[in-house]
Amino acid sequence: MKSINDIVTKAKEIKTQTLVVAVADDSHVLEAVEMARKEDIIHGILVGNQSNIEAIAKDLDIDLSDYKIIDESDPTKACQVAVKLVHDNDNYFLMKGLVGTSTILHEALNKEYGLRTENRISHVSVMEVDTHDKLLFMSDGAMNIAPNLDEKRQIIENSVKIARAIGIDYPKVGVIGAVEKVNPKMEATIHAKELKELNASGTIKNCRVSGPYAIDNAISVNAAKHKGIEDPDAGHIDILIMPRIEAGNVFYKTMMFLANAKSASVIAGASKPIVLTSRADSTVSKYHSIALGALVANF
Repeated sequence: MKSINDIVTKAKEIKTQTLVVAVADDSHVLEAVEMARKEDIIHGILVGNQSNIEAIAKDLDIDLSDYKIIDESDPTKACQVAVKLVHDNDNYFLMKGLVGTSTILHEALNKEYGLRTENRISHVSVMEVDTHDKLLFMSDGAMNIAPNLDEKRQIIENSVKIARAIGIDYPKVGVIGAVEKVNPKMEATIHAKELKELNASGTIKNCRVSGPYAIDNAISVNAAKHKGIEDPDAGHIDILIMPRIEAGNVFYKTMMFLANAKSASVIAGASKPIVLTSRADSTVSKYHSIALGALVANF
């Protein structure tokens, strides 16, 4: 896949999934949900303050007869209801509305009715940049602050699942640091070496892991050649695994606000995808994230 529109096109072709929005009384979220519903990507269940939802829908000229609404004005209880619905039904997935991230994730990870798996959750972004010839995946810029080796293994596994859900069967994973050589003083480079070994031993499956890479030689063939890097995946990486949250967050926001990238993002590692976007994300970006979530839910 080379564009975000390819993700949207594929999402239109699969069985329509059901999106459950927790605390749905948010205009940007409802607008994005309606865009996805009109394209038959999702059926919508809106959990939240019904009077607020109705007022927003009226302003946006959205016909709520196309939706199921569950009236729950308490944000925590609305998250509980939404998570339980997703837990109990196949082809359902979750989206955060006007509620704090910690509140919805607390419910999503509830041991009794949540979406917890053996893996930790991580944020996966898919970006389309005009200067690059294919989609770029990046993790993690939003959830895991300073992942250790095993946490990075899980972040890779989560990211690979997202890539495979959109049709990249055997993605190339690049472990990112500041340099492309192992340096005992730089933890990211040591992690890269050890993650490659885990991949070679079969512990990390369905992908090829390489690195360490500086960001330039992970995505630019010319930069890789200039540095004399012989790995055939250098310059061709699909999934960028960031060393810490600061690197991932800065990279994502730089791509969005300076490189005019298009993006779609989901929380992976749960039993169902969670669409959890920033308030700063555009309505279109939220729509793209819903399409991505639908593909992952269908995978």
